Amino acid sequence: MHAKDAFLTRAEPYIMEASSTIAWRRDSSNPQFRAPAKILSCAANGIAQFISRHGTSAHEILWSVGMDEADTRKEREILDLGAYCELLETASRKTQNDNFGLHYGRDFTPDRLGLIGEIAVSSPTLADALGNLVKYFPYHQQNTLVAFHRREELWHLEYRILDGFILQRRQDAELTIGMYLNIIRRVMNAAWSPDEVHFEHPRPENWREHETVFNAPVYFNMKTNALVFREKSIARTAADWDTGRMHALCEALMQLTGGTGTLGLNRRVVGEIRAQLPSGYPHIEDVAEALKMPRWTLQRRLAAEGQIFSALVEETRRRLALLYLAQTHLMINDIANILGYSELSAFSRACARWFDASPSKMRAMSVQAATTRRLAPCLN
Repeated sequence: MHAKDAFLTRAEPYIMEASSTIAWRRDSSNPQFRAPAKILSCAANGIAQFISRHGTSAHEILWSVGMDEADTRKEREILDLGAYCELLETASRKTQNDNFGLHYGRDFTPDRLGLIGEIAVSSPTLADALGNLVKYFPYHQQNTLVAFHRREELWHLEYRILDGFILQRRQDAELTIGMYLNIIRRVMNAAWSPDEVHFEHPRPENWREHETVFNAPVYFNMKTNALVFREKSIARTAADWDTGRMHALCEALMQLTGGTGTLGLNRRVVGEIRAQLPSGYPHIEDVAEALKMPRWTLQRRLAAEGQIFSALVEETRRRLALLYLAQTHLMINDIANILGYSELSAFSRACARWFDASPSKMRAMSVQAATTRRLAPCLN
């Protein structure tokens, strides 16, 4: 076996791992296991048709993540959140549309969003609509943080999946922020635009299109996903408000999903680690504060589950490195910064420790493996 082939064979498990979206450990015997987070199927409203318009088999993509097209036609079917995120990422790859979530969200109007969309447009004012998103969206999509607050002159409508084990979620973020934009436009007007848009993922290759869709500057590698705007009219009355209907819809949504989800400690900690990485090494004090518990309590609870905070940071960096090195438009030095390394040399040493290879060598192998998978159907 040639040296190059031997290296590829040795490193192939890492590449296969990088292509996986869902949890690091799905074994129900694991103490960190919890029932999968729920999301209502209306979040996938029209996705089969959208995929088909790209000339790709929707049935094949849905089947690959354990779904059926019938699941996406039912407004109140319960789906697994991890599988839903994987569906969007798989659809992006299979359709060769890197901005799949952006395009899907651009046309995703509130009336397609089921109960949560109806709640928003039934709210008396824009402020009420956004307040209801904060309160009730985690029933529509569990284990999710939604926040609406003001910092000086700017309002921030924020969104983030809390489960750190769901690594690939860029398409979901762009879709959801597009949904939120359309809810505000429904109350204000179709030409309304935010002052800024934030995304937690690295800048994609065709990022200029994001600024066109949102008609605003777009920033990446942020702590959360958000619409940021100056708006003095958040008390503006909505055209379709109906408080009686709104309250009935809120009750129906809470009964349907039964709660906002339960997330194991490891998944919560990893989620906060990921959010803080672009600002540098995530310290346990900062993560404990974000989780609203004393540092010693977090350390004690992690130790009780056989975990060490520094090891969780290391594993989070390693898995994100695999994901980002496969994105060839990202500069390796930028990946080091995104992962909280102050110097490229520190990131290079980490790659040698994790993969027995340099970042550039891992990237070359990712490209070759992706090419092989893409050509496999043609070679059979």
